[in-house]
Amino acid sequence: MMLDALARTGPAASSTQPASAAWAPPDGWRAIERTAVVGGAEDWSRLRDAVLHWVVKRRSGFAIPPGPATAGERLLVTARVGPVVVREPIEVVEVVDEPTRAGFAYATLAGHPVASEEAFVVHVDGDAVVLTVRALTRAAPSGPWRAAFPALRAVQEVALRRYLRALR
Repeated sequence: MMLDALARTGPAASSTQPASAAWAPPDGWRAIERTAVVGGAEDWSRLRDAVLHWVVKRRSGFAIPPGPATAGERLLVTARVGPVVVREPIEVVEVVDEPTRAGFAYATLAGHPVASEEAFVVHVDGDAVVLTVRALTRAAPSGPWRAAFPALRAVQEVALRRYLRALR
């Protein structure tokens, strides 16, 4: 699959605003924000590195090429649901790596089952490290997945629960 040739289907770049503590989702998208305490402040370095290296997605059942999230990089993420392999082309649209906040956002490309942007961010909050997952989703603009969007929303809820448990 030639990822460079694929159009982005997610919202305007970095609409999940991973660098910001507060979020103002754009209209026209199903917006979700969930958080979970994933460790203590003493765990910051390990959790920062885990998020920036896709551990949340990997531990949630997705296969991702090795390496850190890098802005502008296009990747093919895969998920296996029983005998079915789902290929999900994405583009990393923003990476944040600050002293107390780290994470990234990616947008979907043509061929992904939904049009979406997701962000995975950890930040220090007092004595705790908190994982925040933000998602903007709507049906893919075209293709066979479009009709399955109601079922894919249920699958997204399962994935969100896995994401929030992935670093514990």
